Amino acid sequence: MRSLWVAFLVSGIAVGQSATPSTETSRPADPAATNASVAAAQPAADPNAVVIPAGTKIPLLLKQAISTKNAREGDPVYAETAFPCVLNDRMLVPAGTYIQGKISHVERAGRVKGRAEILMHFTSMIYPSGYTVMLPGQIDNMPGADKTSMKDQEGTVRQDSDTGKKIEDAAKAGTIGTMGGATAGGLSTGSLTGARIGAGAGAAAGLAWALLKRGADVQLPVGTSIEMEIQRAVPVDASRIQVSRLTQ
Repeated sequence: MRSLWVAFLVSGIAVGQSATPSTETSRPADPAATNASVAAAQPAADPNAVVIPAGTKIPLLLKQAISTKNAREGDPVYAETAFPCVLNDRMLVPAGTYIQGKISHVERAGRVKGRAEILMHFTSMIYPSGYTVMLPGQIDNMPGADKTSMKDQEGTVRQDSDTGKKIEDAAKAGTIGTMGGATAGGLSTGSLTGARIGAGAGAAAGLAWALLKRGADVQLPVGTSIEMEIQRAVPVDASRIQVSRLTQ
């Protein structure tokens, strides 16, 4: 009986000890080791992933002639980079890269007022390797176009005013009309009065013809120098940019 009681007492003490919560606390993780583990789990940055920043300006040469006389909205525009674009000693756009765009708006000059203007945007860039990148680009300057100016920040190209030329043409036309009218009036009536009437009619007709002529069109021949501005940052894969043409 006594041995049974002792065994019961010993088992109770053991149960009590096992139920006592441990006072030992776990050690905090090493922050340096944690950061190293997170960095190892993240993929390494791609060294070939580069970005053409917004606002980058790239010189182009027009590959086809464009005129407001026959251009239509939606017509394609073809150009080629004239000089390589380099950023931080890294090639972003080599010379000879093709640029494609389209005409967004065309307006011919009016007969009495209003100047000719044209708006175009660039939409894609084709590298010499065939690698194609979509882009938003617009004209920032037209250093190679005569008698044109930039109308607004959208890149609209506008023909310079030709009011002086129209006045000069009107004066010439009026003189020619006066002489022709006077001759015709004098011959038809055989009198000075007829010559005067004919001169007045001829002058009026000449002036009307000159003043009602359309103003000059915007003319952009092949090879016109254009400065394109990138409107939004454009990511490119540097491994697909072929620069062998520059290193030969």
